[in-house]
Amino acid sequence: MNLPSFSVARTELLSGLTVSLAMVPEAVAFALIAGVSPLVGLYAAVILGLVTSSFGGRPGMISGATGAIAVVIGALVASHGQQYLFAAVILMGLLQGLFAVAKLGKLIRLVPHSVMLGFVNGLAVVIFLAQFGNLEVVSSTGTKSWLPASEIVTMLGLAAVTMVVIYLLPKLTRAVPATLVGIVVVSLLVHFLGWNTRRVGDMGSIAGGFPSFSIPEVPVSWETLKIVFPYSLIMACVGLLESLLTLNLIDTMTDTRGRPNREALAQGVANVLTGFFGGMGGCAMIGQSMINISNGALRRLSGISMSLFLLGFILFGSRLIEAIPLAALMGVMFVVAEKTFEWGSLTALRKIPRSDAIIVVGVTVITILTDLAVAVALGVVFAALVFAWQHAKEIHVRKRIGDQGEKIYELDGTLFFASTAAFQGLFEVQADPDRVVIEFGKARVMDHSALDAIDALADRYELAGKSLTIRHLSPDCLELLTKARSRVEIDVTEDPRYHLAVDELN
Repeated sequence: MNLPSFSVARTELLSGLTVSLAMVPEAVAFALIAGVSPLVGLYAAVILGLVTSSFGGRPGMISGATGAIAVVIGALVASHGQQYLFAAVILMGLLQGLFAVAKLGKLIRLVPHSVMLGFVNGLAVVIFLAQFGNLEVVSSTGTKSWLPASEIVTMLGLAAVTMVVIYLLPKLTRAVPATLVGIVVVSLLVHFLGWNTRRVGDMGSIAGGFPSFSIPEVPVSWETLKIVFPYSLIMACVGLLESLLTLNLIDTMTDTRGRPNREALAQGVANVLTGFFGGMGGCAMIGQSMINISNGALRRLSGISMSLFLLGFILFGSRLIEAIPLAALMGVMFVVAEKTFEWGSLTALRKIPRSDAIIVVGVTVITILTDLAVAVALGVVFAALVFAWQHAKEIHVRKRIGDQGEKIYELDGTLFFASTAAFQGLFEVQADPDRVVIEFGKARVMDHSALDAIDALADRYELAGKSLTIRHLSPDCLELLTKARSRVEIDVTEDPRYHLAVDELN
């Protein structure tokens, strides 16, 4: 194992410290959304960050308690309590482990680029809008109201100062992360000027002890499984989706390739441990990951140090961290949102195909209005339908008369479920001579719907009392033909060696 150089280690450690500072208010906020104590969110961030950074498939990616998971578990905590939450998190991790063992992580490569753009832009807007929650106060009755105008102006001004430092400091030096300097500058400014502004401690105390192992106090029964399984399944799917999409995004930004199945396994192990050590579960965090990557931290040390710094805050430095102005962290996340948003996609919308533009905008809007899982699922489905429609129109035929008077159809294109109707319309059964040949040398037969279409065509020619010869069909297609195989002449010379798509996925 090659040890990093001093400069690399310094970058990784300082970035880990910066990310840990940005992690505190997020973890606390998500814990409060889920209806649990702040320490439950912080413990999740410590364990998830440590395990996934140490053993995951994407060095530099940061994991912790997330809003997507918090929203799912809020109802479970409200109806059955915190212990059922821990049981659900353990089961969530086991399901993610099964996903990894089945090597399904590679399926994330099927997400189209247009869906990725919509995902990134939607999350950027969500990150941006979420910061304004720091300008609200919740009363004892649960109603929300804005802070006084003077406090809002002060916080936005401090956030702006943080952003100015982050944008300008790299032009002077890159020895230390600009985000860390921005947080320190604003914290010192507030301290020495004595300004009254909201601090991290106003969200809840982060002081606590070392997370301890405990088995969730729930009945081991079928009834318990029926309660927690739906939540566990949703959390597992949402967590893996967000983690693997973030992995894909970092791959693109860094021109490297992560290992989705290894990351899925690490996420699963981390969530199992989180449930046993009193955490709320989680997944990869795009905001904190972007902070880390923008600091140049691409190794495992940054995520490991983030977790250790965060644990140190809980054990020893809670009073210091609780004194950090929320405005400074708001400024950091505003910059993250700006850098996450793919601004080039706005001009590209006028140049790319209309279907892709609809997907980008649609996934962005749905991510903002609902959640990531729904947006990506709908985006993938729409992209698949567009793909099928486009390829359904790209099956063509060239007709000619052979040396012995037979009519030859030379197919060109892809025959699958969406193009079978067009395929049937290419043939002039009643007008054709007694002998007909179909050449499949330039065509691909992709699924069983295509084979059924060939069988149906054979029926039509048989009813018309005509001879049909099929040439250059792949061996596995020939084996799966039912009616046509016994009713037509099969010419196996120079058959192509491709396989049905359904076979390739098995």
